[in-house]
Amino acid sequence: MISLYSLGSGSGGNAFVVDGPDGALLLDAGFSAKELSRRALAVGLDLGRLRALVVTHEHGDHSSGALRLAGRLGIPVVATEGTLRALALPTEAARIPIRSASVAEIGPFSLESCRTLHDAAEPTALAVECHGVRIALAYDFGRPTMGLRHLLRGCDAIVLESNYDEVMLRTSDYPPSVQHRIAGSGGHLSNRAAAELLAEVWHRDLAVVVLAHLSRQCNAPDVAHSTVRDVLARRGFRGTIAVAGQDAPVGPLAVQPGGGKTRLAAQVELELF
Repeated sequence: MISLYSLGSGSGGNAFVVDGPDGALLLDAGFSAKELSRRALAVGLDLGRLRALVVTHEHGDHSSGALRLAGRLGIPVVATEGTLRALALPTEAARIPIRSASVAEIGPFSLESCRTLHDAAEPTALAVECHGVRIALAYDFGRPTMGLRHLLRGCDAIVLESNYDEVMLRTSDYPPSVQHRIAGSGGHLSNRAAAELLAEVWHRDLAVVVLAHLSRQCNAPDVAHSTVRDVLARRGFRGTIAVAGQDAPVGPLAVQPGGGKTRLAAQVELELF
């Protein structure tokens, strides 16, 4: 069994952990090293088990604690070449470059990536495989590409951006130019678009969905949850939907191969965290 944790997600910082029997991977480090350690401790995670730190892109809410934490733990930073250059790693720092549509082996983990549409150097979505479990993470994009759709297929768990409610965005205090950027192809994904994408890649083994990177101004956890729940329920999904908050960690969420079939047979109710 593999455990999935959110240490926090939103415009103030993002960090997720995939924890397996033989180690763990940190996906993004958008909090200080001290805050990441505090949040990990709160959910019983030992960051000393980390094999590597993977960064999706260089924006501070995804990378601000990466260099200090990786140096402190003596683990490599994994990212695309463009992101590694943008992070300006010191020459002595260990690094592992990854390329879109290729697979990197990091200890017991296989890491696959694909480019996303976002205003960063070389942003990427990720899929991690370990002991027969496949977990994908995709956020900070406004339109899913065919490559991203392919990456999300066949997953046992998906962490997906559900950034804004369309009505709340239109009636917000943001000026039209900002609203247009948020809703644009290089901006963020709405609750409705997230639900439609999840419905498109749904299959019977999908057991866990985590909604991430929610806007404080233009979204609410119950709104995101109900929008995605209603669409997925019509597809036959009977697993867990968790909402990753900005201020507190979530987890562990247990993920196992074929977990969706087990949950479907047991008729497990959807959950809001």
